[in-house]
Amino acid sequence: MVKPLAVSMGEPAGIAPEIVLRAHFSLQNEARFFVVGDAVLLHETAARLGLNITCYNMLDAADMPSDTRLLPVLKVPVPLAAPVIPGTLNTANAPAVVSSIDAALSAVQQGFASALVTCPIHKGTLYAAGFRHDGHTEYLAARTFAPLPVMLLTSEAINPPLRVVPLTIHKPLRDVAELIAPHRIIAAVKVLDAALRRDFGIQTPRIAVAALNPHAGEWGAMGDEEIRCIQPALKALQEQGFHVTGAHAADTLFHSEARTRYDAALCMYHDQALIPLKTLDFWGGVNVTLGLPVVRTSPDHGTALALAQSGAGANPDSLIAALRLAATLAARRADPHASH
Repeated sequence: MVKPLAVSMGEPAGIAPEIVLRAHFSLQNEARFFVVGDAVLLHETAARLGLNITCYNMLDAADMPSDTRLLPVLKVPVPLAAPVIPGTLNTANAPAVVSSIDAALSAVQQGFASALVTCPIHKGTLYAAGFRHDGHTEYLAARTFAPLPVMLLTSEAINPPLRVVPLTIHKPLRDVAELIAPHRIIAAVKVLDAALRRDFGIQTPRIAVAALNPHAGEWGAMGDEEIRCIQPALKALQEQGFHVTGAHAADTLFHSEARTRYDAALCMYHDQALIPLKTLDFWGGVNVTLGLPVVRTSPDHGTALALAQSGAGANPDSLIAALRLAATLAARRADPHASH
């Protein structure tokens, strides 16, 4: 029997309740999942949106209903402490958000679920409640004792696919140059290469590495990070047998012809990676955490508080893509030689 996916509830005041409901409606006969959350909140959200979806209160993580029309809900261990008002943050509910992540992760670790899919969180609310991690990626790495988590953003739907990794993530742009170092590039490429082989089934991954500066620095005329940091890292990796190229000028790295020449691109900073992905496939992008002992994906968007408040209707496509990709990656880990 195929194990379900475990979904954490995310920020309850955002669009997470809505996109979970809409994803269930779309995928109930394809990729089954349960959500660690609050059945009352989901029921009220379904009623407000006019969605004919019934929640099933799970007794434990193994209690999946046979009726695929039901949305299985595992009660979050730390309940919501305050009423949820769409679009209005409340730090009192932050412990429930973290508890949902913990319980969903535990379900995967204990073998009740095949992969973890996390709905968007609001970091500011969690920080105000004492959360001490940069985000999901760092928190899950700490919880699973992963030495080097790597964020991969992917759109498998476009042709050729685009997979990008930001070397630095949520860091101010003024600090990026100081954070680029050969050892960091080497470590990230090794994690990325291993994941492309194991999870994406690419036997000989080709990794393109973006430059930091305009025109790849033009031999030092526009910055020397390519000469001092990137090229030495690429040389060391090539000597170890990795198929890496660069440093490539970022402004010519992401068009369709360029994407035929690599399987993933290592970028130097957050927006260098995310702008092309969100431009080419805003609704289909998926966040995958590499380097964890479990499969973890997430929609490539935030909590969308204003949209939740307006009730205009949220697009669930990124969550649907995250669920589908999580199921594919989990199946490949379970049977690396099978065709998926």
